[in-house]
Amino acid sequence: MEIAFTKMQGAGNDFVVLDETQQAYQLSPEHIRFLADRHFGVGADQVLCVRPAPGPDIDFAYAIYNADGGEVQQCGNGARCFARFVRDKGLSQKDSLRVQTLSGTIVLQFAGDGVTVDMGRPVFDPLQAPFTATGLQPKPEGAWQTWPLAREDQGQETLLYVAVLSMGNPHAVLLVDDVDTAPVAEIGPLIGNHHRFPERANAGFLQVVGPHHVRLRVYERGAGETLACGTGACAAVVAGIRMGYLASPVQVRTLGGELSIAWSGQAADSVFMTGPATTVFEGRIQLPDPL
Repeated sequence: MEIAFTKMQGAGNDFVVLDETQQAYQLSPEHIRFLADRHFGVGADQVLCVRPAPGPDIDFAYAIYNADGGEVQQCGNGARCFARFVRDKGLSQKDSLRVQTLSGTIVLQFAGDGVTVDMGRPVFDPLQAPFTATGLQPKPEGAWQTWPLAREDQGQETLLYVAVLSMGNPHAVLLVDDVDTAPVAEIGPLIGNHHRFPERANAGFLQVVGPHHVRLRVYERGAGETLACGTGACAAVVAGIRMGYLASPVQVRTLGGELSIAWSGQAADSVFMTGPATTVFEGRIQLPDPL
């Protein structure tokens, strides 16, 4: 089967975007892995599928697949690329879009050259993250808390303290002195695959530069370290505000570019993310069949 695709990126977080508004490709996990493969396919952190509205008051549905073929609930950088894609393809000329994701409805708003995404409310209940806190004693951190994770490597057990929350997908945020020297490749998978996270987690390494400026690296479940992670940026800023280190709005410098995150500090309020969304190239590709 041959399909058309668009390669896009938002702050270096890159995507293969597929238009399924007229035809459902019904891709298998093997197809997703092929498309995301940087040697044999197109190459991407995630594959995004644009689908018809599932009901009234919704403009589109939006499916997100990690490079390993697994479907995930949310992707902030992908959401901005989604909005740019439907505008550039003439699928909608609305300035505001309501889009159904696996984790609920999000609102996308065009803001000059960028796109602002209403990422919804953060979830702080560990059980809903989900995170298994049974038997753990949290450490107070500002107006919030961090949770200890047992780390077993090289025959020694130490503790990492992480802030745990969900932005439609589970996140663990670890404060570091310098993201450039943070052991992301080593610690990222240990946190992300820790048994306390039954659905795995995205591990964020947060360096606070000032109350309105941070640096961030994220090891994403199913993708590894990416140049930027939208939900990770939101989670890091929310955690930093609750722990008393940050004040909204916050500029988040990732390896791939900058994102602006705003949150009132109130649990009932949404987190808003603004950033770039760019088309890199378009093409057609033959999917091997069978894979």
